[in-house]
Amino acid sequence: MVEQNKVEEQVAPAPHAEHRIKSFVVRAGRMTEGQIRAIEELGPKYMVDVEDLKPLNIDEIFGRTGAPLVVEIGFGMGVSFVQMAKDAPECNFLGIEVHPPGVGSALKLIEENQLTNVKVIKYDAFEVLSKCLQPESVDILQIFFPDPWPKKRHVKRRLINDSFVDLVRPLFKHGGQFRMATDWEDYAIQMLEVMTRAQGFSNTAADGKYIPRPDWRPLTKFEARGQRLGHGVWDLVFKRD
Repeated sequence: MVEQNKVEEQVAPAPHAEHRIKSFVVRAGRMTEGQIRAIEELGPKYMVDVEDLKPLNIDEIFGRTGAPLVVEIGFGMGVSFVQMAKDAPECNFLGIEVHPPGVGSALKLIEENQLTNVKVIKYDAFEVLSKCLQPESVDILQIFFPDPWPKKRHVKRRLINDSFVDLVRPLFKHGGQFRMATDWEDYAIQMLEVMTRAQGFSNTAADGKYIPRPDWRPLTKFEARGQRLGHGVWDLVFKRD
């Protein structure tokens, strides 16, 4: 999950543009010795190499066939992402993140819980989505608390937009879910507008807007703090027709 105090791993809004505007910025951040060691020692076990940008064989990566695939973009420090994988061992979880401390932290959590259904990709999610994932391979795509880019001049960097939806639409299995959450109301409104006009998706909310906070999305310390301060959180789930 992408938390407000970390640099987010995300995709660009113009998937077919040669010079796209990236919606993430990787800043130099201090890594702990444990995070560095996790990437060095646990990387070969849990990380997927996509440097060649070839289509991935998901069954081969996870060592089993037929398991539903959950893809999360920008999992932050990995706490919620790993907990969801622990709670749903029947699913394969593939997390995409460019923030090195977050990757290291997630690897440590995966090892501590001895999970075999989680893999991590440290790479630009745009490239992974457009070149490495097969059509109709994703059961659930989730993006929680993406960078809101609150300044007006930066809104164009927001991840959820028409071009992004056009990029990911073919990746969903029919009946698959696109799960999103944000604590910025104007971004929630933008997400709802984008997804409502998107071809091939239906809103699962009874009122055609937002769903109640789902039990399957773990409550993070960041979100709990926001709740205590009275901050709102908006969840959306759209189903691929």
